[in-house]
Amino acid sequence: MSGPGIGLLGEIAFLLVALAVVLATLRLLLGPTVPDRVVAADTLAVITTAGLAWLAGALDSVIYLDIALVYGALAFVGVVAIARAIERGGE
Repeated sequence: MSGPGIGLLGEIAFLLVALAVVLATLRLLLGPTVPDRVVAADTLAVITTAGLAWLAGALDSVIYLDIALVYGALAFVGVVAIARAIERGGE
C-alpha cells in the first residue's frame, strides 16, 4: 500500500451520496409538484453542506466550515421562504 486511501467503506459512501444526488436531481427536474421540487432542492443543499464539511476535514481548512455554515443557513432560509409562499398560494 503506497498511501492512505479511502477504503471500501469510503467508496461505498461516495457511491451512495452520488446516487442520492442523482435521485434528488431527477426529483427536482421531474416534479411532479412544487413541494416535491422544494424538498429535492433542500436535499441537494444538505448534501452540498455535508460535502463542504467533508472538504474542510479533508483539506484541514477551517474556511470551508464557515462557508458550509453560511450556505446551510441561507439554504434553510430559502426553503422556509418558498414553503411560506406555497402555503399562501403565491399571493
